[in-house]
Amino acid sequence: MNHTPHFRTVLSCTLVVLALGVVATACGEPDGHPLAAQPYDAARQVSFNAEAGGGKVDPDKPLEVTTKREAGRITDVTVIDDAGRYLAGELSADGLRWRSTAPLAAGARYTMRVATENEDGSPGVREITFETAPAKRFLTAEFGPEPGTYGVGQPVTAKLSMAVKDKKARRVVERALKVDSKPAVEGSWYWVDDKTLHYRPMDYWPAGTVVDATSNLAGVKVANKLYGGRSKALKLTIGDRVEAITDAAAHSMVVMRNGEVINTIPVTTGKPGFDTRNGIKVVLGKEPFVRMRSTSIGIAEGSSESYDLPVYWATRVTWSGEYLHAAPWSVGSQGAANVSHGCTGMSTDNAAWFFKTVQQGDIVKVVNSYGDMMDTFGNGFGDWNLSWDKWREGSALTGGTPQETGASAVAARLRPAV
Repeated sequence: MNHTPHFRTVLSCTLVVLALGVVATACGEPDGHPLAAQPYDAARQVSFNAEAGGGKVDPDKPLEVTTKREAGRITDVTVIDDAGRYLAGELSADGLRWRSTAPLAAGARYTMRVATENEDGSPGVREITFETAPAKRFLTAEFGPEPGTYGVGQPVTAKLSMAVKDKKARRVVERALKVDSKPAVEGSWYWVDDKTLHYRPMDYWPAGTVVDATSNLAGVKVANKLYGGRSKALKLTIGDRVEAITDAAAHSMVVMRNGEVINTIPVTTGKPGFDTRNGIKVVLGKEPFVRMRSTSIGIAEGSSESYDLPVYWATRVTWSGEYLHAAPWSVGSQGAANVSHGCTGMSTDNAAWFFKTVQQGDIVKVVNSYGDMMDTFGNGFGDWNLSWDKWREGSALTGGTPQETGASAVAARLRPAV
């Protein structure tokens, strides 16, 4: 809030301690000083467009307080709602007019206090409460994932109830969506598309972090006739830093917990034409059993590449069906050759161990594959494949328009490839 300060003369009390222990004081204000008087009721001195009993105030219109020159001047105006939010405003240089410079919240109750002084310099005060009309359209945010414990790579997501395209409106929304963590880390939102935002720190979440996502959108004006509604808060706990790094050329996967190697597993990845995606992925979920059919990834039934297999201990890393799973039929190639259709295969015992070791949000990274880079959005969480500078470009507050969106990629769903 912008306050135009008014100055009052304050006469300080002076305590003098004499060398011989004699104490003398001199304090107080001179009799008859204007500021010593009880403030008078300034009801007749000021007028505003939010008079008590006058109905609910239109939040789309600015709030104004005025006085006539012969009545004195306004020295200060404070407007605050029941949520403790101050309304910013400006006071004219002559003290005859105050006008709000920020939009009122919809469906809110405000208390306004106006300080004045008359021609003699005596102080006056006028206080009023008023309510603003409720909004007809609300914008809310649904945070994800579900509350719980996740790995260090888990982004926070926000799904908006309606599209927000205007840059100014996006900035309003982004300022209102708060992500706090203990310990505190630097992080930022990225606009994936007009209705979806992802939040991640500059580096992975520290192990043991508690993450709170909240929305301050309620009542806030987002755009013309559009106001924020109430959204449910989210709390996440971050577990150990678990990372699985697969070297497709070496046919080996190293699993680490908090920086220490806890297992090295021989694997097989995608063969030529079905190469496993490179880059950082995030565990999306775990399925003890999946029926994998080649037709789901466009391989014709009955062709030389077709398959229909029961698969156990499957850890999903893309929506299009890339898993790390048990592949007992390829044990002879694990650690020696890449023979899968894009998934990372391992023995049943190793797959069961991996399944029990990792959780949603843990990191899976593939290097030295001939495959494409993991999609940033739309096919899981490839958020970590963007540098921090590129990530900040996707923020309405620190960057511009995102260079890619995931909306078109979301259609690729549930296509398991062994």
